[in-house]
Amino acid sequence: MLVFAAETSCDETSICLMDNSSIIEHITFSQEIHKIHGGVVPELASRSHLEKIQIMTNELFSRKNIDPNEIDVFSATCGPGLIGSLLVGSTFTKSLAISFQKPFIPINHLEGHILSTSFNNDIKFPSVVLLLTGGHTQVYLMKDERNVELLGQSVDDAIGEAFDKTAKLIGLSYPGGADIEREAVKGNENRFILPKPLVKEKNFNFSFSGIKTHINILTKKNKIDKKFIQDLSASFQKNISDLLIEKLERGLERLKLYKVNVKSLSVVGGVSNNKYIKKKLENFFINKNIEIYYPLKEMMIDNAAMIAWACMKFYKKDRNDLFFKPIPRLRVRSVL
Repeated sequence: MLVFAAETSCDETSICLMDNSSIIEHITFSQEIHKIHGGVVPELASRSHLEKIQIMTNELFSRKNIDPNEIDVFSATCGPGLIGSLLVGSTFTKSLAISFQKPFIPINHLEGHILSTSFNNDIKFPSVVLLLTGGHTQVYLMKDERNVELLGQSVDDAIGEAFDKTAKLIGLSYPGGADIEREAVKGNENRFILPKPLVKEKNFNFSFSGIKTHINILTKKNKIDKKFIQDLSASFQKNISDLLIEKLERGLERLKLYKVNVKSLSVVGGVSNNKYIKKKLENFFINKNIEIYYPLKEMMIDNAAMIAWACMKFYKKDRNDLFFKPIPRLRVRSVL
C-alpha cells in the first residue's frame, strides 16, 4: 500500500510517501520565522504551510518520479493543533484525494507519536508511552497495540513549553531545547535547586509552570552572564530529568497495585531528542526489566512519517473520511 501523508499541526510542514513499512521519501520544513517572536505565531505558521506544502509535494513527486495515481490513500493530521495550520494540511491533502479519486484518512497527531516507536521496534506489552512535546506532556498505557489509556498529563505547561520559556528567560533562542542542552554541557547542574511540582503524588500528572516562575525569580536576583546561563541550563535539565524519573517510578509502583507489570517504555515527541534525558532514563531503567524504545530520529519531532505509519495501522478497505473536520483539541481514542 502506498500512502501519502501530511503533517501541519504547528510549525513544521512535513510530507511523506510510505510504501508498506518503508519510507520512500520524507521532507520536513521547520519554520524559522517564529524565532524573532520567541514562540509560534499561529497566523504566520498557517501562511508558511500554505506557501510550502504544494512546492514540497511537487518536489517529492518529481524527485521520486511518482505518479500520484499510484497512491492508494491520502492522510493528514486533523488534530490536535493550531486550527489554521490543521486546515491547510488537511484541505490540501483532501484536494489531492478528490483529484485522484482516492480515500482520505484523518490522523490524530498524538496517536502518530504514540505509534511511532512500533515502526522500528518490536514492542513488548503492556507498555507505557511517555509523550514529550512542545504542546503535550502525557503518559499512556498501551495494553496492546490497539488499547490505549491516558494515565496522566501536565496540568499546565507542556515540557517543551517549559524548555522554550526557560530559554527565553535566560536570553537563548527559540525553540529552546537544543540551546539549553548545549549550554548545560558546560554548566554545574547542582548550583540551583529548582522545585519539583506534584513529585510526591503517586500518579502520572505533571506541572511545569512553577519551575518557570522560580527561574524567572532567579534571573532577577542574578547577573545573567555566560556562567549563569550554563549553570541554570544544567540545573534545569537535571531537575526536569529527575522529575520525570520520580514521577514514572511512583506511577509504575501504583500500576503494580492493579496487577499491571509494565514491560517497556516508549519515549516519544521532540523532547525525546534530548541526550541527557535519554541517558538518565536508560540508567534508571537498566535494572528494572523494562525496555526503553525510541522512534527513528526523523520521527521524533512533528513529522509526516509517523502520520503515514498511523494511517497504515488504521486504514481499512473502503474507509474514506473526506468530510472529517479538523479538531484543535482532538483526543486520543481508547481503542486505536
